[in-house]
Amino acid sequence: MNDEQPADAGAAAASPGRSAVVVGGGLAGVTAALALADAGVRVTLLEGRPRLGGLAFSFRRGELTVDNGQHVYLRCCTGYRWFLDRIGGSALAPLQERLDVPVVDLAKPEGRRLGRLRRDALPVPLHLGRSLAAYPHLSLAERLRVGRAALALKGLDLADPALDAQDFGSWLTAHGQSRRAVEALWDLVGVATLNAVAGDCSLGLAAMVFKTGLLSDPGAADIGWAHVPLGELHDGLARRALDSAGVRTEVRARVTSLSRAANGTWSVGVPGETLRADTVVLAVPQREAYDLLPEGALDDAGRLLEIGTAPILNVHVVYDRTVLDTPFFAALGTPVQWVFDRTHASGLRSGQYLAVSQSAAQDEIDEPVAVLRERYLPELRRLLPGARRAEVRDFFVTRERTATFAPTPGVGRLRPGARTEAPGLYLAGAWTATGWPATMESAVRSGVNAADAALSALGRPRPRRRFESEETAYCIVPGDIPRTPGREPEGTGVPLRGGTR
Repeated sequence: MNDEQPADAGAAAASPGRSAVVVGGGLAGVTAALALADAGVRVTLLEGRPRLGGLAFSFRRGELTVDNGQHVYLRCCTGYRWFLDRIGGSALAPLQERLDVPVVDLAKPEGRRLGRLRRDALPVPLHLGRSLAAYPHLSLAERLRVGRAALALKGLDLADPALDAQDFGSWLTAHGQSRRAVEALWDLVGVATLNAVAGDCSLGLAAMVFKTGLLSDPGAADIGWAHVPLGELHDGLARRALDSAGVRTEVRARVTSLSRAANGTWSVGVPGETLRADTVVLAVPQREAYDLLPEGALDDAGRLLEIGTAPILNVHVVYDRTVLDTPFFAALGTPVQWVFDRTHASGLRSGQYLAVSQSAAQDEIDEPVAVLRERYLPELRRLLPGARRAEVRDFFVTRERTATFAPTPGVGRLRPGARTEAPGLYLAGAWTATGWPATMESAVRSGVNAADAALSALGRPRPRRRFESEETAYCIVPGDIPRTPGREPEGTGVPLRGGTR
């Protein structure tokens, strides 16, 4: 790398208002870079890691290609779906034809019991009526109270700032929800999407998740996930899309300084080089953003340090035979939360590879592997009768101690928007004020928001991003609550982070 050069190295000096540096190669940064490049801005993307994708990545372990954690998204995640289409990855991460979640309960005296959460092709809220009426993990009275609480939740105004200050657990209690109902339904969904139990979660964020995913459109909660390693999508395909768009992408390029000159241009320092640009998008975690922000760039920048983080633990088990005959299931009455079959995606040739996704894992994130093995293998044998006869070929753990921002009450007032007080400097990341919890959807939307704010300041038109297929059509409109079509969508095949994380 040279000592100093414009962001569009290898080309003529950048024209005023037409060059950008994006700092951070996660989903937010890649999205921002693509959106800027699509509008004709010359872009350099800098990522400190040796790969793109942020915390949604893959690595090799022997013959396996392992995702660091299980990430899913929902049909209502219009931003992430646009991203998949933009990089040419939609067919590799298809959606369920219709929401269908097996739920295994070990808490009942009669032993292992299977229930399902699934939808019908009926209008909201009737689309979940039959499933709730037959849900065996709640009593009839609890099911009736869940229905009333869902209608009350549907009536909340997501624009009301008072919701951010309340906790979801207290709201559920006030609306007649028993501890069992919270465990068997509200937390079953909420912990996976919010990375927090109801009592630790902002009512505003929880209401957004449930209203958008379950109470906005019949197909909104249909689940999608990658049928290939995440690295193939978020690194491989993303890098090819960036190259095709003319983005200069540099990995192993950790930014060490950021400053604005008197003439309004920005200098971005990496070891051995200083890049100059008219616009900078800072798409890094909140604490790293705090360290890089110039003085005065953000009103009360210290609030970024007040945004807490929450961990996610993933337990990986390789068996010598097939023990699970569904793509995934959720569990009750056991420490196990969600279990996914990763055999095909990992490249495993014989046996079966399961990933156990454990959100809100504060109490377990630092436990030794041996302790986790002693805890989870017996639970999997209880949940999966076939595992009782199977040999465990491999057992390992992946940990993300700061996987998401913590969705605690009051976090909404801490999350900044895309614009800063410094002209030409913008923020992106799932932790910014997208209205969504820390998911892949929030990351993509933040990248769109930052790019569109930058394009507005540069005087360049902001494209209206529209994706259409035989099943549905939708638009990304920054800051909007996601909109899904009114008609019944048809799927393309078979989060939980991704979408939810």
